[in-house]
This record gives sequence, structure tokens and C-alpha cells, in this order.
Amino acid sequence: MLAKPYHLINPTFFRTPENFVPPRTIQFRRNATTIQPIPISLPNSRVSTQEIIDEKIVAFWDYQFLFMSQRLEVPNPIKLKLIEGALPKDFPLGTYYLTGPGLFIDDYGSNIHPLDGHGYLRAFEINGPKGEVRFSAKYVKTKAQMEECDPISGSWRFTHRGPFSVLKNTKVMKNVALLTGDSCRNFKSEFDPNFKLLQKKEFNISGHSMIHDWAFTNTHYILFTNRVKLDVLGTMAAISGKAPMISALSVNHSKPTSSIYLLPRFTNNTTNCNSDEYWRKPIEAPQLWLLHVANAFENVDDDGSLRIQIHATACAYKWFNFQKMFGYNWQNDKLDPSMMNCKEGKEQRLPQLIEVTIKLDKNRKHRECSITRLNNRAKSSDFPMINPECCGYKHRFVYAAASCGSHQTLSHFPFETILKLDNLTKKVCTWSPGIRRFVGEPMFVNKGSFGDEDNGYLLVVEYVVSRRMCNLVILDAKRIGDARAVIAKFEVPKSLTFPLGFHGAWTLKQ
Repeated sequence: MLAKPYHLINPTFFRTPENFVPPRTIQFRRNATTIQPIPISLPNSRVSTQEIIDEKIVAFWDYQFLFMSQRLEVPNPIKLKLIEGALPKDFPLGTYYLTGPGLFIDDYGSNIHPLDGHGYLRAFEINGPKGEVRFSAKYVKTKAQMEECDPISGSWRFTHRGPFSVLKNTKVMKNVALLTGDSCRNFKSEFDPNFKLLQKKEFNISGHSMIHDWAFTNTHYILFTNRVKLDVLGTMAAISGKAPMISALSVNHSKPTSSIYLLPRFTNNTTNCNSDEYWRKPIEAPQLWLLHVANAFENVDDDGSLRIQIHATACAYKWFNFQKMFGYNWQNDKLDPSMMNCKEGKEQRLPQLIEVTIKLDKNRKHRECSITRLNNRAKSSDFPMINPECCGYKHRFVYAAASCGSHQTLSHFPFETILKLDNLTKKVCTWSPGIRRFVGEPMFVNKGSFGDEDNGYLLVVEYVVSRRMCNLVILDAKRIGDARAVIAKFEVPKSLTFPLGFHGAWTLKQ
């Protein structure tokens, strides 16, 4: 089994060149529907893309349009237009949920970081027998969202401060999934088959650490800690409101290793596993900043030793930067895509698919850890996904969003490719939507009965920034790398175009 969290992102317009005309203020009606659509805020005047010769300018603007706010909610599902292929009749009935921030500028001129935007939940209801997909979208009604959005006029005014942005005279702070500090308090617990909690035990992780993703196997919970440190000057600036709260943190390069904690699950009575020393003492792995886990599984050798393998994505500490994530510069409210890419020769620092192997002897006293790359691509990749039927077991295929280097300026991010890695043959196959089109995280859907591991579909959102639109694309997982990979493509109305999303979930209709 694997615990896989899901996260997301959706932005707006950020100030860019000095001669750029800011977006006009638009008032939005409460509970607007697609019958009376409210368009995304766009600049009053802009240079036509046909008139732009410089590729760097095109890339800059494409990145801005990838992060646009969407204020319109769609509480009642609408039918999407089929623009390519056909939805298979045997496609499982279910819903694909995609989440992430949706608002990044209010009606009073305040801009915020993409990670501080309000949660915007999008849902694609897929019905194979009817050959249709229905779309809906709503903001998560958090306390901050209900306070910042006027229920009568529909206008927004930011009143809560997030960790990545600077806002004056606002409350601290919005609820953001960030775990850090002198000690990270976690717990290990054991459930019976009916999910009744049987045991719970707390522990502290010493030192400044951040946990972004984790996994578990039949016998262990696996926590990956990323080392951070507190910056005194940054902390003082953040408290005074002169800098974002995140300025108090930075990546800690001082130690050449990263700590991995193995917490034994309580049903396991193996010798020494339940001792405090066993699960409080971390395994030191080569330094890496773990991003997202695809799967974790284990094997017991004939001599009783245990081998745990984790497939995930990770980047170098030298690439990860709290202050520059997604290229947002809080000092001038600019969104600079170059910050998310890297200079030639530094590609090894980018997010990559990796395999973490942990070996424990039969007494679980001697522990070793090694990290290898799953493929030799120089370009970046992230948001790994497998067939969910394989979670907790050895798998063959990994899918991920990746870059192929087709963009001279944006060589590594945003992602414009879906990658399929065969762990058995190490062969890599890819699918790309085309020029000036980007993709989000892939989601695997089984065809109904589990046969071949790649016997299913991949759902992915295609962002057509050249047209300010997005589509839901359904790919045949077996045909990735083939010209016939696209099974169907559904168009989201232009007025409902939403910003870049990151994580999602697929649920079968009961």
C-alpha cells in the first residue's frame, strides 16, 4: 500500500515589463454559471503573438498565461466538447478531480505567490457509455476564502497572508501544508481491516526538517526529511511584514546526507523493530530533496534480510529554492520562468526519477541505503504515477510529466511531455501535445479488469497557452510513444480556462 498526497496550483497575471498595461478590474457575479460566463481578466492591450519574433518574449508570455486566475465557479456540471477521437464505451464510470490554487490577484491590486492562491477544485465526470465528459469547478470554502470573497458582488480582497507572499495589514496566516521547525511531530498508527485505530505513538524528528511526501509498505512507514535552517534576518523581516514568512527558511547544505526514518508498523513483531532506537534513529542517504513518491514495495530475502525500494522524484539541494519557487519574485511581483530552469551543464540538479534502495539485515540492526537514477535523461521530470493496482507491490511502468527540451528558453519547466519508463528494459517512451502546449500530472485509470500493467488510460490536462485554453486528454497507456496515443480530447470552454494544476485523484462511480 502507498499513501500518496495530492496537491495543486492555479495562478493569474503578475506584473511583468514596465510598458505592460495591467489587467482591468472585473466585477464578478455571485454563483455565475456558464450560461453567463465571466471571462478571465486579460490585459486591455497586448502584442499579438504573430507579431512577436523573439522566442524569449513568447516563452515569457506563455508562462504568464499558464498562471492566470479563474474566478468563475461551475457548480452544475456542463458537457465538454469532443474535439478529437472518441471516448471508449468501456471507459470506467468515474470522476477525475484536479486541485490547486485558482486566484492570484484581487480587486485591489494585491498579487500573491502561486502557492498562496485559494484551492480551486475541478472535476471531470467521465461517462464511457454516453461518450461524454462533464466539467464542474468550485472554490474550497475555507474560512479565509469566505472572508476574502464578497458573497454579494463576487469581488475579492486579500485579508489573509500566506507563507510565500507579502501583503500589508493582513491576518497571519492561510492554512498551507508545510511541516517544519525544531521538531516535526508525527505519529505511527496501526489499523484493523475495518480501519479502526488500534495504536498510536508520537515521536519527534530532531533538527530542522521538512517532510513533503512519504510512503508505506507492508511492514514500515517511510518518512523522507529534507533539511532546512532558520535564517535570523529573514525571520525578523518576515515577522515585521517586510518579507514573506518563507524567508525565515532556507535549504540546509551543511550536511551531505538526507535522513530517512523507518517506522515499523505495529503488526510486525520482527526482532528489534519496535525499539525506540530502531525507529528514532534515521538512515542517512546521499543528499537529495525528495519531491514526490510514486510507489514503495519490499522483498524478504532467503536469509531473512529485508529490501525496501522506493521510486520517486527528487532534485538537488542546490536547485531547490524557497524564495524562487515557480519564479515568483515578491519584491516586484514578477513571475520569471527562468528561475525554474537552469543553465547548461547544471541539468543534474533538476527533478529526476530515482530509485531509493534500503537494505536491512535479518536482525534489522545493520541498515544500508543507496540512490540511483531510473533513467539517463538530462531533462527534468516530476509528478510520478503508476498503475494504482500495483501500489505496494513491485511495478514495471512509471509515468511522469517531463520536459523534452523542445523549448529553447523554457527547456525544463513547464513540462510539455508525458514520459513512460519501463523499469524492466529501461526504455523511455514519450508523448507531447505540440508547440506552445504544456501538460500537468498524469493520472492512471485501469480499463476495468487488471491484465497487463499498462492496460489502461492516462488522463492529463493539456494547457494550450497560445489560445488561452485547456483540454482534457485521454491517452492509451500502452501506446505512449506511438502516433495513436491520443484516444480522445475534450475542450474546456475558453471562459472556464483554469490555471496550472498539480495533483489529482480518480474515483470510480459506486
